Amino acid sequence: MSEDRPTLPPVRLHSDASLARDALAAPLFARAVTLARWASPDTRVGAGGELVEEQLPDAAAVLKLGPADGVEDEEDAAAFASEAWRTAVDTGLVDVIDPPESDDSATEGAYGTAAPGEALAVVAGGSPQDVLGLWLEAFDTAFADATAPVLDDLGALLGDDGELDFGALDWDPQQEADFLEGVLGNLYLLTVAAEGPADGLDDGWVPLPALAASMIVPDDMGEPTDDVLEQVSDAMMRLDDQFRVLEPVGLVAYRPVDEALMAEESADAPAVDELDEDDVARYGMVRLTPLGLYGVRARMLEAGVDAPAVGDLAEKGADALLDGIAYFPEQAGRDELEQWLARREPAVAATELLAAARGDDPGAPLRRLRCQQGLLLVDRGAEPSVRAVLDDRELGGLARVWLAERGVSDVPVPPEEMVFWLAVDTIAAQLDAAGETPELQELVVGLVGQHTGFLDSAWRVEHPATGAVLEAMGRLHPEKKIAKEAKKAAFKARSRTGG
Repeated sequence: MSEDRPTLPPVRLHSDASLARDALAAPLFARAVTLARWASPDTRVGAGGELVEEQLPDAAAVLKLGPADGVEDEEDAAAFASEAWRTAVDTGLVDVIDPPESDDSATEGAYGTAAPGEALAVVAGGSPQDVLGLWLEAFDTAFADATAPVLDDLGALLGDDGELDFGALDWDPQQEADFLEGVLGNLYLLTVAAEGPADGLDDGWVPLPALAASMIVPDDMGEPTDDVLEQVSDAMMRLDDQFRVLEPVGLVAYRPVDEALMAEESADAPAVDELDEDDVARYGMVRLTPLGLYGVRARMLEAGVDAPAVGDLAEKGADALLDGIAYFPEQAGRDELEQWLARREPAVAATELLAAARGDDPGAPLRRLRCQQGLLLVDRGAEPSVRAVLDDRELGGLARVWLAERGVSDVPVPPEEMVFWLAVDTIAAQLDAAGETPELQELVVGLVGQHTGFLDSAWRVEHPATGAVLEAMGRLHPEKKIAKEAKKAAFKARSRTGG
């Protein structure tokens, strides 16, 4: 059976236009745009392009920040304005002009100035893809902020020369970035793995303890040790800070950790399944937004991760389509097929699908199964293409199924050899797609029960997977006698082919 499976399930992304609107509405990005429009030759910046301290109150006033934004005082407002300005500079929404050579010179009256950047025009008149490109740069800035060290006591970090001693921080920037990348990857997988809310949680919300544990607790560990639980608790607190940073850029929706927990004796993360809904929420809940799904996937693709999205295959050939959707969940596969078929005439689409379904390689049975699923979505306009393969050993069986399901009266009776070949091919495809499932067991029991002497004939079928299929039937059939016959038939098949 084929082992060439995609790394991740396919994600359903919102349209670029919808995502671009979400990007423009994200609080941090919207503030960056506002400050870019405010920038002028009178705007003074330091050596790093940052707003000088005297300019921060004016910038905060332009943003009109208040308690609804999480701003309680002037210090908060200045911090929000500084963050938004830095985002504007990093994304090119603002151009810094002639900054001073050092911050020391700025204190002596030598300042740089700023002006709206070329990227600001993209906000008003660019394509959705252009807007999303800017937003991804804003996401990069927010990601860097989220993985930056927490400087609680600057005095303790100053060296004899007055410079910050980063070695005293116990901070590894690559390790921090890798950890957050892993967390976002796990959150992405939880979001897209199911065709509904992740893990059965309401609207895809994931408890922070579960997310932290997914990064800390080994898969083969039974009851976590006290040391591991302490690591999970520490990771939760760090993630609480990081998600607070990532929420304003529109990446996640976040319900923070209840601050009252910090005053309790122990904030060790309990097992999520031991808590009721209200208790779980106290430990923090997070979910990726549609924009967040887009952003995390973009980072994955940039890193070389196979992260498919529904619609990726719509313009590709039928061979790429059938291989691409081989291991998609049922609904995602149907969505991809519908998008592909919508761009083609029924007869042309059917001809291409049938041609791509041929072959005797390990992946061919599953390609034929996906081809059959695609043909179910095609109307009677495909009938000439389907009739053209009635005598084909590999395709004649599924062609007859398609015609019969559409009520065609003159469908020729298949030869017995074709019936058995199709049965073996179908079981091989199901094994490749999902393994030995209860549904497949029902199929096996039905085949043996409906066809007298099925096992006596099946081992003679000229199909590359005959031996493997009969072995699986031996494991699946609940009756010991028939299971034993299936294993004997598998031995005969392998002896005949020498495989």
